[in-house]
Amino acid sequence: MVERKRIELTIDGRGVGVEAGSSVAAAIAIAGVGATRFSVGGMPRAPVCGMGVCQECRVTIDGRAHRLACQTLCAPGMRVQTAMEKTA
Repeated sequence: MVERKRIELTIDGRGVGVEAGSSVAAAIAIAGVGATRFSVGGMPRAPVCGMGVCQECRVTIDGRAHRLACQTLCAPGMRVQTAMEKTA
């Protein structure tokens, strides 16, 4: 059995551990965050396509806004902020 390396990152101020090679979208799902952003009409949105086309997975990563969570691999110590953090 191959043992996978685990890494730690922060999502909305909470520590989350994931396997190395996981996307930020997967880490957000593992963390139980229900959505990544809100639509113009105020509805919560979450990743749909998983390949960057829909752009529903936009989050702020290490201070850089509008990063695509489904296209970004997790890195140790990464800080991810979703729009849900502002509502908590």
